[in-house]
Amino acid sequence: MLGIFFLIYVLFHLPLPQIYCMIQKQKIAFHTLGCKLNYAETATIASLFDNNKYEQVPFSHQADVYVINTCSVTEQANKKCRQTINKAIRTSPDAKVAVVGCFAQLKAQEIGEMKGVSLVLGTKEKFNIVQYLESNTSPLPDQKVHSCEIDEVTQYAGSFSVEGRTRSFLKVQDGCDYNCSYCTIPLARGKSRNPSIDNIVEQAKIIEQKEIKEVILTGVNIGEFKNSNGEKFFDLLKSLEANTNIPRYRISSIEPNLLTDEMIDWIATSKKFVPHFHIPLQSGNNDVLRLMRRRYNKELFAQKISKILNVMPHCGIGIDVIVGTPGETSQYFEDCYSFLESIEFTYLHVFSYSPRENTDALAIEPKVQENEKSERSKRLHELSDKKTKAFYNKHLDETHSVLFEQKNNQGFIQGFTSNYIKVELPFSKNLINEITEVDLISIQPNGNVLGKINS
Repeated sequence: MLGIFFLIYVLFHLPLPQIYCMIQKQKIAFHTLGCKLNYAETATIASLFDNNKYEQVPFSHQADVYVINTCSVTEQANKKCRQTINKAIRTSPDAKVAVVGCFAQLKAQEIGEMKGVSLVLGTKEKFNIVQYLESNTSPLPDQKVHSCEIDEVTQYAGSFSVEGRTRSFLKVQDGCDYNCSYCTIPLARGKSRNPSIDNIVEQAKIIEQKEIKEVILTGVNIGEFKNSNGEKFFDLLKSLEANTNIPRYRISSIEPNLLTDEMIDWIATSKKFVPHFHIPLQSGNNDVLRLMRRRYNKELFAQKISKILNVMPHCGIGIDVIVGTPGETSQYFEDCYSFLESIEFTYLHVFSYSPRENTDALAIEPKVQENEKSERSKRLHELSDKKTKAFYNKHLDETHSVLFEQKNNQGFIQGFTSNYIKVELPFSKNLINEITEVDLISIQPNGNVLGKINS
């Protein structure tokens, strides 16, 4: 070993501490579970580790350090977190395993008692992970858990991730002040908070330098964005439009009661914000919405859809729906199904209700059996497929701008139109990360639209 140190020193005249780091780099692996917000935060956490000390490797490889960013939106998500933690421990039994994210906040003690877990960091501490891992003293069993009282969380850590060199998820807000009866997100992430508009614009400019063509604004409840000086989410959109050169912006998800008509009209004429909205409905029955403590009714939701399509007839619209929440009778579900059938949209994200500790929904009756949840979910997925196909058919024989992202297994390159139609055509390397005018030809057996470059 001394011979290697001497050889590097003679050849490159590097300081001995830097030579030591070159030889002793630790392998570190990251894994993200859950939403795009988590992916953005994992990217920020990864950037905190000194590249002179750490070499990033795939999560499936042996490593010295594993960082697992977790989700806890359902019991199934909790199960996946436990499985992922155990996988890391089995792969490298002597590694340091650090667990962060929503599961770490809500189930800190449980994770801390898992044999092989080295560190558990809650919402307040996760961005201090390097200091904890590089501490000279190994944490004692009762000191490896650093969770927190969620009401103490007031800081905001800006984050963005880059996917496939074409898109970036930019975190603009965190936490939630809503108190939906079925949801643990306020318990896991704390109160709504956000940085200044200037701060977010500066982050967007960093993304812009990476030649990213599309930025998706993400957060827990981004419509709650507000500053003490009176600036709101709409002001953020206008500032990004005016002060950056990113070709496309997309809003990840926004509550219907926070999506104003003024905002819709502005996006309809925007040169950068695309005609695509993802809007949580959760139920198409007003009694269920009241039990959920949602802040709107189905009539307001229908008005928003009507407003959007009036000024943007080509707009893509995604909707979140939860089936099987306590209190959702068979008739209430049929009401929801009929409501969704009656409105225009592009696709559904369907979730089956999962009981969460410390939520008021646990006390609501009647409960819905698992087999009934599955049947309701299946019906809504079928409705979603039908609506998607109708939307795609409506736009065949049109020309749309497509941002191409990747090659699939069948030798096709894929991308999305501004209104979120998934398009594919024979692979060409020159198309990657390019916005290209494409004629929409036909719907493929896999559900995507076959395109042809417009000439």
